[in-house]
Amino acid sequence: MNKVILRPHREESILRLHPWVFSGAIASIEGNPAEGELVEVLSSELKPLAVGHYQIGSIAVRILSFTEDPTQPDFWEKMLSRALQLRKSFGLEGSANTNCYRLVHGEGDGLPGLIIDYYDGVCVFQAHSAGMFLAREAICEALKTVYGDALKAVYDKSSGTAPFKAGLPLADGYLYRRPGFDSDEAVVLENGNKFYVNWNEGQKTGFFLDQRENRLRVGNLAKGRNVLNLFCYTGGFSIYALAGGALHVDSVDSSKLAMGMVDRNVALNAFDPSAHTSYTADAIDFLKSIPKGKYDLIIVDPPAFAKHRGALKNALRAYQRLNEAAISKVAPGGFVFTFSCSQVVDKEAFALAVFSAAAATGRSVRILDRLNQPADHAVNIYHPEGEYLKGLLLYVE
Repeated sequence: MNKVILRPHREESILRLHPWVFSGAIASIEGNPAEGELVEVLSSELKPLAVGHYQIGSIAVRILSFTEDPTQPDFWEKMLSRALQLRKSFGLEGSANTNCYRLVHGEGDGLPGLIIDYYDGVCVFQAHSAGMFLAREAICEALKTVYGDALKAVYDKSSGTAPFKAGLPLADGYLYRRPGFDSDEAVVLENGNKFYVNWNEGQKTGFFLDQRENRLRVGNLAKGRNVLNLFCYTGGFSIYALAGGALHVDSVDSSKLAMGMVDRNVALNAFDPSAHTSYTADAIDFLKSIPKGKYDLIIVDPPAFAKHRGALKNALRAYQRLNEAAISKVAPGGFVFTFSCSQVVDKEAFALAVFSAAAATGRSVRILDRLNQPADHAVNIYHPEGEYLKGLLLYVE
């Protein structure tokens, strides 16, 4: 195995179990590792510290193990079994009313660079590192063992997430399909609500599983209210609001494909079609065009405005403008659920942007709750960067 040797005193973060080695911490490399290859990480005194996937970029090694040998044939099975057991421990796996969840959340499950979402027997795989992409067949075999007969398919959807495209055969497709299984779509249950999920055509793995608990909060507050769901994608918040007894829900997204799925999900759950309206439109323009007080509850869940630190300042301005519009338009006594999924925007910066937005409206605004990602999107305590979803529940007078 090729070796990565660190500069003096640069092993502290690894001794604290942080799963990344940055390129600036490296003194030398013994051998000529290819991107995605396993390397051993050594201190400046040549003490073995960890083993991980080598990659080209500022993060030079994503650590797979501080103690175990990732080359052992049962490594992937052990790691995936551990991830599944965690989901069982808080009632997701085996639930009667929820059959979709995140099985692997990268560093949160000790597998940096890997995302696996589970949709009623279908595992959708996304590699965010060359190492995980190269290990995809072994991971697929481990999934067969871990899930047994319950596994219907494993679909690789790495082409849009791979930062390592040169020289690798990036083409989305099935790594495994059970005989007779030939669909790119499934109907899944989430807290008893039904959703179509299309992992081939949909964004990310097909559905945004990270908002499950926040959707439940919306459903609990929706009764008797007029609801606006901005950046609605396939209508997750809209379905919960309708199930919670909303008077009317308007769903807005710029994607025609997504809006078509919203309408299908409304029909799938047998809601009164007159209680819901879909708008294929720019969410920000739509919000600016509506009269004040039309909606008692507004959900603001935009895509990531900042995917790197260079975009942070512009992103914070965008969050401020968007939230100022929502707070100014919601009816007195109304609620605003507002979110950021930009990893580089931390909780404090997001809260400050929303504070500035509220101050600009001159309205009385209270924070009722601080919202985040659910337990199946676990955060490694030694890797706080894994906490990416943050939100606020606001009450506006």
